[in-house]
Amino acid sequence: MRSTVDKTPFSKLPILTAPMLVAVFLCGCDAPVEHYPPNRVYSLVVSAKLDVPTELAAEDTTAALEAWFGTPIEPRWPVDQMSHDEAKTLVGLENLQRAAGPVYSDQSNRHFGLFNEHCVTCHGVSGGGNGPASLLQNPYPRDFRAGVYKWKSTQRGAKPTRQDLLAILRHGAPGTAMPSFERLSEDDLAALVDYVIYLSVRGEFERRMLTEAVVELGYEETRPDDDASLLTLASMDPQAFAVEVARETLDRITGQWVDADQSVIPVPEEAPADDASIARGDALFHGRIANCAGCHGKQGGGDLVTFDFDDWTKEFTEGIAVTPTDREAVRPFRTAGALRPRQIHPRRLTDGVYRGGGDPETLYRRIVAGIAGTPMAGISLSGEPSATGLTGDQVWDIVHYVKSLGEAKR
Repeated sequence: MRSTVDKTPFSKLPILTAPMLVAVFLCGCDAPVEHYPPNRVYSLVVSAKLDVPTELAAEDTTAALEAWFGTPIEPRWPVDQMSHDEAKTLVGLENLQRAAGPVYSDQSNRHFGLFNEHCVTCHGVSGGGNGPASLLQNPYPRDFRAGVYKWKSTQRGAKPTRQDLLAILRHGAPGTAMPSFERLSEDDLAALVDYVIYLSVRGEFERRMLTEAVVELGYEETRPDDDASLLTLASMDPQAFAVEVARETLDRITGQWVDADQSVIPVPEEAPADDASIARGDALFHGRIANCAGCHGKQGGGDLVTFDFDDWTKEFTEGIAVTPTDREAVRPFRTAGALRPRQIHPRRLTDGVYRGGGDPETLYRRIVAGIAGTPMAGISLSGEPSATGLTGDQVWDIVHYVKSLGEAKR
């Protein structure tokens, strides 16, 4: 079947221009938005991958999402559709209601509309990382909808813990536009964490159901039979096949969030950070096993010529055989809302600036797991020195060497 990517209605939508961005800013971030915008970019990706039209699947997925997750003004947490009690308490409805909707304070000075007030300008209404200020930022704000997070304490493929999200809110991400929200109250921070988890679960559910609509439910040019129609999610027919598929999908996503604490990378006691350790770390950094210099350059100067992109960009480009620099091929995705493909560059370690935190434990975990969503790979841990992995003490040696690079410049 011939692909319909270039003929979807999404190609008729305008790309945000500078005057449009200014208009958005002038309108203010507390203007109520009644509906979450659909993930049109991912709908095109599914269409290209499976070579089928996805307009109808996207339309019904949007209706199903609103039935289960509500709106930016009245968010819902679909506990009735979840099988596990831990998932039901993953976020609190009161916190969602405080974070969503318009910005205001009540008589006791409790703040509402927290996401609109602090986050939506960069991360967008649905957490897509495409808010009105996103085009002006490098790197772009995080898109929560894929469920992939860079800065966390867990294994590469795992979700972050609540403490990971709190840490980013409190400390920001140095070297990016993400500021610190340390001055917010603990209640406000907890509400924002809940809302980020909510947007991430909602967004990943949307993505997976777009694929399931085609692969499992039979969506193409026409809507499948009632039993397989996503519209049964709105009618709450518990016996419908589509509802069964949706519940299983939701359980898989929420289960990963519930299990995040079990995926935290253990950090052994730190070895002495002496000159000998730094020298060993230097050799490992430039050696064959760790090969950190292969991307970060000699002495971590970040001066190697690279031509790579993060996974969010690769999804709508290289992942479907589109060259990121081919403007015509990228145009349908840009029109649908994708941000312009922008190369990703390894960190210049000599600056001593670490976006996800520069404390020794964080750097240890980053070397072990790599950085999800980026080309930075992790390493294999071994109990003894080997030709294929590193011991915990050897990882500490690399941490000490990396820290020495930033400290030498001060």
